[in-house]
Formats: sequence, C-alpha cells, structure tokens
Amino acid sequence: MSINKNKTGLTFGFLIAFMHFVWSVLIAFGIAQVWLSFVFNIHMISIPAVVMPFNLIKAIVLIVITFVVGYIFGWLMAFFWNRCFKEKNPQ
Repeated sequence: MSINKNKTGLTFGFLIAFMHFVWSVLIAFGIAQVWLSFVFNIHMISIPAVVMPFNLIKAIVLIVITFVVGYIFGWLMAFFWNRCFKEKNPQ
C-alpha cells in the first residue's frame, strides 16, 4: 500500500504545529512554567528551566518552523515507507 507523501507531510506538520500552538497558549495564559516543572519532576529531572514571557512573533515563528519540520519528516516517512513496502506486481 502506497502512502501519499503530501498528505502525510501535512498531517505530521499540522500535528506538530498544533502541539506547539498549545504550548504557546499555555505560555500566554501563564501556566507553562507549572506544566514544565511537573513534566520535569515526573521524569526525575531537575534543571533550572524558566519559561520566558509570551512573545507573539516568537510563537508564530515556533509554529511555522515546527510545521515545516513536521511536514519534512512526514514526507520523508511516507517516501521511505513507499520504498520499503512497494507493491510487487499488484493485479
């Protein structure tokens, strides 16, 4: 079964971009530091990570870049999937 590279890229891109959109919303509402501290704590990690104040331009750049990177990874995943699982003489 062949996978559509563009649709897979868009799916991955939107998924990763949406996750970073949610992160930006958490920062905007001032609850990202609590979430980050919780996640580090349950992973038994203790580093002084401090969430910076919300910046709309940085949030947009973050979302756009993660969409592009997600698209590339999704496209590559579909490309390699199609290469590895080629249909042999489908009839």
